[in-house]
Amino acid sequence: MKPKELGEKYDKIAQWWHERHHDSQYGMKQLDVALKFASGRSALDVGCGTGGRIIRKLQDQGFVVTGIDVSEEMINLALQNHPNTSFFVQDICTWETDNKFDFIIAWDSIFHLPIQMHSPVIEKLCSLLEENGVLIYSFGNVTGEHTDRWHEDDFYYSSIGINGNLSALISNGLTIMHLELDQFPERHVYVVARKS
Repeated sequence: MKPKELGEKYDKIAQWWHERHHDSQYGMKQLDVALKFASGRSALDVGCGTGGRIIRKLQDQGFVVTGIDVSEEMINLALQNHPNTSFFVQDICTWETDNKFDFIIAWDSIFHLPIQMHSPVIEKLCSLLEENGVLIYSFGNVTGEHTDRWHEDDFYYSSIGINGNLSALISNGLTIMHLELDQFPERHVYVVARKS
């Protein structure tokens, strides 16, 4: 699925997403695990959506946060929720920046990437980390691609699986700090890795 098309799908549900996730606890225990390994001041939220709980937590921990998302409407709401935060309508596959970050989170976002872009994007995220920087992201534990019906629309998902993700992280100089199938029996995995 092309990023523009995905962004338009999320544009349609942005208000619903905001109302459901702004103050939820979804992903917060996992974020707390990652933050135990983190230090520094700069953070990047890839697929930040409308902002809310994750950005607030990072800011409460002293991070200056940058958020990117392919949905223009999600970013509009994020700007309303966090007027002093930098947000960009961008595709992580093509986004370029000279900045480095001490902490990067991609919660339930990169599993929408075309499967051939997983390894290059993991490489990019690793390259965007400062030394000792921490990366946390979620993915599916089964290798392959599929489409699911959600909110009366079709959404594309893909994954290079657990071994593919771990290999990509290790080959880019990161050390795995934590991996968990956190919604078992759902095929949802998150990993925390640190650049050393």
